Amino acid sequence: MARRRLLLLLKPFDVYPTCPSDGVTNPKTSFLLKTLQVLSYLDNRRSVHKDAINFCQNVLRKKLVDCIPVFRSNLSQPIRGVDLVITVGGDGTLLQASHLMDDSIPVLGVNSDPTQVKEVEEFIDKFDATRSTGYLCAATVKNFEHKLDEILQGRTVPSEVSRMSICVNSELLSTYALNDVLVAHPCPATVSRFSFRIKKDCVSRSPLVNCRSSGLRVSTAAGSTAAMLSAGGFSMPILSKDLQYIVREPISPRADISNLMHGIVQSEETMESTWYCQEGLIYIDGSHIVHSIQHGDMVELSSKAPILKVFLPRHLQS
Repeated sequence: MARRRLLLLLKPFDVYPTCPSDGVTNPKTSFLLKTLQVLSYLDNRRSVHKDAINFCQNVLRKKLVDCIPVFRSNLSQPIRGVDLVITVGGDGTLLQASHLMDDSIPVLGVNSDPTQVKEVEEFIDKFDATRSTGYLCAATVKNFEHKLDEILQGRTVPSEVSRMSICVNSELLSTYALNDVLVAHPCPATVSRFSFRIKKDCVSRSPLVNCRSSGLRVSTAAGSTAAMLSAGGFSMPILSKDLQYIVREPISPRADISNLMHGIVQSEETMESTWYCQEGLIYIDGSHIVHSIQHGDMVELSSKAPILKVFLPRHLQS
């Protein structure tokens, strides 16, 4: 078996606040006690994540691979010249990797710090003890070596997950969305004004819809279980190539278009939206990648984008 080149993309440690070294050894108020409990919980998350990184690296040292470890905060160039990307963190780390990947390299996500149900129940009246969801992550430390062996020995193949392309005034943005796109005013208290219609081959498939709302969210199938679901959307089969959209908090939509506030953009269709505020932002897969737009700009969204090869959890493959 030929030696493989792997990129190990790591969630950094500095996302977790640490307990103060001098501490508050005798907290006298419930507030201080709760603060220490939260900091202790975050410190444990940092420790668990660090242990997961060490575990994965120790496993990789035993394999016929050349491994390049990089913290995700230190990676900004397109990923090239490797046979596999392994992300260690959660969905956020896998999302960041996807923004730098084309359709030629597969990715395996390792959830380094899965949520512990008993822990969530224990602290439910004190704070949110939810850890990492890892929806797209096929591995944890418990099954990482087994999953890696399956990949290296060719006993499993990645799934082809659809992404979303974004064009502004007919110019394609360099980043493809794996989860979702939010088009909105920079100030959440300001009304977002825009119109949209759905087209296929330059022919309208829907009427022009004029909106005043809190913005427009469009998701892929992979992103349909995230913010889209929370906003009232529905989960889609993970391998669907359709997009789902929802107008956020529409202001008094006309009766004849109210059913168009939420719908599907089929794989062969494009959503065209024109922005009518002085300023606006396109958020791609969260808040880290943002593109500015202004009055009159046209935003086109479609699934005509390179797929991402992802080794998915088994329950998502069925």
